[in-house]
Amino acid sequence: MAVIEPVTGDEGIGALVSQLVDDARGLASAEVALVKARIGERTSAYKNAAIFFVIAGTLGLAALIALLVGLILSLATLIGPGLATAAVVIGTLAIAAVLAIIGKGRLSPGTSQ
Repeated sequence: MAVIEPVTGDEGIGALVSQLVDDARGLASAEVALVKARIGERTSAYKNAAIFFVIAGTLGLAALIALLVGLILSLATLIGPGLATAAVVIGTLAIAAVLAIIGKGRLSPGTSQ
């Protein structure tokens, strides 16, 4: 950072303008460094949050798969493995279709929700 020196009568306009340009460059580079630091801090926070969301989503998906497998195994004793698998798949696809229709309805123009 430039040290501010008192103006003496020996310096000309050219020296003062040169010092002004140097100070402006120093200020601009300091501002750029500050903005880069702030952006880096924010992106690292978002990156860490995104990592945790991905891990949580993966574990949630694994739990859902385990639940569906358990449902198939429970139903298999009642209706057989083939029908149990078909019933769980059809039920899961029906829930997915309902959720997709609700999502599509919320994307349509004119909806308040």
